[in-house]
Amino acid sequence: MAVKIRLARFGAKKRPFYRIVVADSRAPRDGRFIEKIGQYDPMLPKDNKNRVVVKADRLKHWLSVGAQATERVLWFIKKGIVTLETEPKKTEKKKVENEKAQGQEA
Repeated sequence: MAVKIRLARFGAKKRPFYRIVVADSRAPRDGRFIEKIGQYDPMLPKDNKNRVVVKADRLKHWLSVGAQATERVLWFIKKGIVTLETEPKKTEKKKVENEKAQGQEA
């Protein structure tokens, strides 16, 4: 089973909205998918932070297990619109903040 990371089109006529999904390559473009990992709204201005939203950790996971990204998804990655670096989780941020606070007290 070949797995692809691709765009699935949603929205109304002349108002496209895309979900970034992980799907079997044999499945229809807008059909069955394994996991939704993000969204892309081309109607938003290019400088809007919500134009492309992707769960970076899930994207990295699927690429690491052999999923093939389509040309458009690769374009997002190459342009730096989507980063593969994951941000630390909230609990990790709190631990770092607590360590800094304890270091300043001592």
